[in-house]
Amino acid sequence: MADDKPTTKKPAAKKAVAKKSAAKKAPARKAPAKKAAPRKAHAKKASVSKATPKKSTPKEAAPKKGPIPAEQVKNPPANNPFAGAVAADLGPYTDMAQLARTMADINIKAQEVLRDAAERRIDRGLRGTVEPADPLNVAEATSEVVTAITSDPLKVMNLQMSLWDNYTKLFATMTEKLSGNKDAEPVVEPSPSDRRFQNKAWEENPALDFVKQSYLILSRWVYEAIDKAEGIDDATKRRAQFHADQFLSAMSPTNVPALNPDVVEEAMATKGANFIKGLENFMADLERGHGELAIRQADLDFFKVGENLATTPGKVVYQNDLMQLIQYEPTTETVAERPMVIFPPWINKFYILDLQPSNSFIRWLVDQGRTVFVVSWVNPGPELKDKSFPDYMREGVYEALEAVTRATGAESYDTIGYCIGGTLLATTLGYMAQQGDERINTATFFTAQTDFSEAGDLLLFIDDKQLANIEKQIDASGGVLEGSAMARTFNMLRPNDLIWSAFVDNYYLGKEAKKFDLLYWNADSTRMTKACHLYYLKNFYRDNKLAKGELEIEGVPIDLTAVNTPVFMQAGEKDHIAPPNSVYRSAKLFGGDVTYMLAGSGHIAGVINHPDKKKYHYRTNENLPDSLDAWKADAEMHQYSWWPYWIEWLNERSGGEIPAPRPGDGELTPIEDAPGSYVKVRAE
Repeated sequence: MADDKPTTKKPAAKKAVAKKSAAKKAPARKAPAKKAAPRKAHAKKASVSKATPKKSTPKEAAPKKGPIPAEQVKNPPANNPFAGAVAADLGPYTDMAQLARTMADINIKAQEVLRDAAERRIDRGLRGTVEPADPLNVAEATSEVVTAITSDPLKVMNLQMSLWDNYTKLFATMTEKLSGNKDAEPVVEPSPSDRRFQNKAWEENPALDFVKQSYLILSRWVYEAIDKAEGIDDATKRRAQFHADQFLSAMSPTNVPALNPDVVEEAMATKGANFIKGLENFMADLERGHGELAIRQADLDFFKVGENLATTPGKVVYQNDLMQLIQYEPTTETVAERPMVIFPPWINKFYILDLQPSNSFIRWLVDQGRTVFVVSWVNPGPELKDKSFPDYMREGVYEALEAVTRATGAESYDTIGYCIGGTLLATTLGYMAQQGDERINTATFFTAQTDFSEAGDLLLFIDDKQLANIEKQIDASGGVLEGSAMARTFNMLRPNDLIWSAFVDNYYLGKEAKKFDLLYWNADSTRMTKACHLYYLKNFYRDNKLAKGELEIEGVPIDLTAVNTPVFMQAGEKDHIAPPNSVYRSAKLFGGDVTYMLAGSGHIAGVINHPDKKKYHYRTNENLPDSLDAWKADAEMHQYSWWPYWIEWLNERSGGEIPAPRPGDGELTPIEDAPGSYVKVRAE
């Protein structure tokens, strides 16, 4: 047990260590650092709907809420339209008086939501901050592609003939199927990853099969037409394809209740009660979004950060305006000599690395005999709008490392940077290289980029017009980008999985929200300061200055080829945020010993893959040839999680053992229990 571990005494040379560490030149401060008091939540109060007044009648009391008695289910009243239904399926909707109360309550909520939405729109109009009709600048790209296609009549004719050829084949196939030939080959089939058409009725029912294949033929024809447009650059094509994704996903037959067999079956089983429940869910999401539909992907009441999420024991040992630093309790008597310091992205919350004990990377790493520190970034309010990327380096990386030295006496550290936190760590390494600062012993990067020339789907949103729209949106929110705005952007990158599947589940099927930790984390969005967000988008995504060697931090040029720190780069095969080739290009920018590893799955599941789960795979190759394809050709495939492979890499470069230090053993007095207060601030 951790409580039985011996505590370490402070090293005699601790004061000397602190002075030596302070001598390392960090970026110049704008103002003396102050110890921040625990932050208060900035979350807005949820609007409370008025209760529907109840009227009593002299004849009988109003029906009681709650489940229907078993005897009433067995012997339902003659006038009950739900006679014979199972109470567990229909719940309170077997009670017509309760149904009337529900509909009245929904009506009241609808009026409040509409009033709130109207007031907010008027307020935005008065401030001149009404969002443009096309904030993502995709309609213009689509128009360019359509113009390019229609300018060539021969190409238009060929495209039309291709479309009609496939429809002719479909008519022939359907005729065979209706004639009794069950083995008739489909013209087109959904991809294995498309979960919309899993119900067997989409294949077995000829009418539904015809609708499904018609939709898929049209979808693929649209993508083919965009791809064949001549004289259009790749960025414009990608933006047009994104526009097509949104339109085609919305037009899917699975989004039509009468066509979706799952919805029809549920309606028959519950005698329509699913639609009433779905309407309640719809109004609740509208109310939560203040008139905008905030589709709930997870049960927001079931999970509690610090109770059933982010439960690895530890203490907050340091904090400032931008972050809290958490030191975790050891679970082994001895630990590696160098502590591990983790810099997660501030675009979302750190507990993706500490969801639950069964899939927690932090808990697993502590069990491997590592002293683990994690930065928990603040969920910033308007008062921090001027904090920029260099501030995150100064008050995030530098102050965290100095605090770790004060907590443990260590002069050298192993580090991890995840996603945008990895970009920050890489930039800091480049800055340190110019200062002769060699405190960082190893640097591991989880799906992080330093070369943004092939930076995936987010490049769709980084032209000057869209950046101007983002700036207006941030100004309208007082100097911070609301978490909901970034969440919508990420959801739109996968509209079928993250928007429309939830739409069908919540509003047509009337399902309860899922108790899924990853989806809860995904919904627990964070704000971003204007200065930092625009700096990141312009300097990294748009201008790619870090890869070009053109980035400067307060006059210091950042040159990654001067970084000789051993580097481990992890990428995900299906990552659409940090594509594997983009990460590979990033790996080749460093000047020292670099190991690239390609994991199965994507941006999250490719990282969070506990060995006990025995899922996915990973590929390794000790060499770093010119291209990713060449690397793959000689790579070795391994089953399951890459974590054991990585810890072996780390142990080879960071050995030595010391008695395990606990929070409070050093100079820093614990402030509060992990996961701290910063991570609990929600951005509603």
